[in-house]
Amino acid sequence: MTMSPVETAIRTRVDAGSGALIGYLPVGFPDLDTSIDAAVALVENGVDIVELGLPYSDPVMDGLVIQRATQTALKNGFTLKQGFKAVERIRDRVNAPLLVMTYWNPVIQYGVERFAADLENAGGAGLITPDLIPDEAGEWMSASDAHELDRVFLAAPSSSPARMRQAVESSRGFVYAVSTMGITGARADVDAAARSVIARLREAGATSACVGVGISTPEQVADVLTYADGAIVGSRLVSGLAEGGVPAVAAIAAELATGKD
Repeated sequence: MTMSPVETAIRTRVDAGSGALIGYLPVGFPDLDTSIDAAVALVENGVDIVELGLPYSDPVMDGLVIQRATQTALKNGFTLKQGFKAVERIRDRVNAPLLVMTYWNPVIQYGVERFAADLENAGGAGLITPDLIPDEAGEWMSASDAHELDRVFLAAPSSSPARMRQAVESSRGFVYAVSTMGITGARADVDAAARSVIARLREAGATSACVGVGISTPEQVADVLTYADGAIVGSRLVSGLAEGGVPAVAAIAAELATGKD
């Protein structure tokens, strides 16, 4: 098994004395070409790892901003094949690791082995699966091993010690620490529970753990990177794309990146 490109990118930033900035955008919003340009703009303006969301009809973890964006993509005819094409086109233009965030049902419908093979062929680094727990991930564990793909599981304030250990042992790339209970979205203050989740993940043996949900300012990025290995920003970037297009995404990414300096 080769070294995870995601973990390598995170470790490079941590070794430099900071941590990684991870940016989320949904593929296909407001259209396929613009979503690709926006993802490229993230990397060109300081984002270390791109998290590309696959639109889904029942996005139970996503806040209103992301829900609206993914619904627009679906109305415009988004397909999983377009998702793989987007990964390939982004990777042709920038060298940053690209993770796909997807709910599990589309992977099952597409075929787990087929999905893993197509993601590898497109140049993707792996999957973030918000509604899949390690207990139920046997088929994905096998497929991701076979295709050398990262698998990112979630840990939340409510996770038991056993669940924390399981997330650490099953993840490759990093463990996604959910900082608040509930759906995603920018908040004025990142929940203090994030520190507790990271501390518990460290106790469970995590060497790479990143915080998502509620991060929207460079100050919050800087704060998170004092105790976590990466900060994940989504809703702020999606709002920027909706309101100001690719130039706004580029400006926001550059602003957020000052938090890791």
